[in-house]
Amino acid sequence: MTPPLPRRPAEHVERALCVLAHPDDVDFGSAGTVATWTAAGTEVTYCIVTDGDAGGFDDTPRERMGPLRQEEQRAAAAAVGVTDVRFLGHPDGRLELTLDLRRDISRVIRQVRPQRVLTSSPERFYERIGASHPDHMVVGESTLRAVYPDARNPFAFPELLADEGLDAWTVPEVWLGASPRTDHAVDVTDVAELKFAALKAHVSQVGHRDDLEDFVTAWMTRTARTAGLPEGRLAEAFHVVYTD
Repeated sequence: MTPPLPRRPAEHVERALCVLAHPDDVDFGSAGTVATWTAAGTEVTYCIVTDGDAGGFDDTPRERMGPLRQEEQRAAAAAVGVTDVRFLGHPDGRLELTLDLRRDISRVIRQVRPQRVLTSSPERFYERIGASHPDHMVVGESTLRAVYPDARNPFAFPELLADEGLDAWTVPEVWLGASPRTDHAVDVTDVAELKFAALKAHVSQVGHRDDLEDFVTAWMTRTARTAGLPEGRLAEAFHVVYTD
């Protein structure tokens, strides 16, 4: 039997949805990629599962941290052309794989009706343990379960249709960030400044780091080299999962 030809992601999609655990997750891993999508005319929505109220490095009162990080994420999103930013309000640092979380993500998928979903890998990345925050893995697994089977199954969470009028929706592609099995790289060299602008909007998280650009540039340089891109290029990498 002849093996199937390797698949490639769609060249362009009309709508993409990024589902991440915390404010700044999408910007560290994917803001350059998002900038290339919005520049090409893709409408991108961010769905942030928590408000990030367990983060920060200073004496900002805890009750202020969540609203502050929401403001920072909206500013970061605007830097890469995203205006639709939604927060689910689940507890930062205490996410669990629950039916409620799957339903909430399924709801947003049915509202946005994206042809592509970007989220975090549910697999632990032992060589980059910092990427495998428990919240990241829970959101990745919950999002995959929301994509298949929940959002496409009209009989899953029937209240979404009966009470909210949200029809089932099938997502063809899921892009997993921080995966130990990446198979697709995006050259983000030409939009790197937009990524840096997005990251710098998260003052409560990165304001203490004078080396932020150097650190992120070195990271993207290694990713580009691993992907076989020419010297001097910068990249973000993903594991692309096809759902059909």
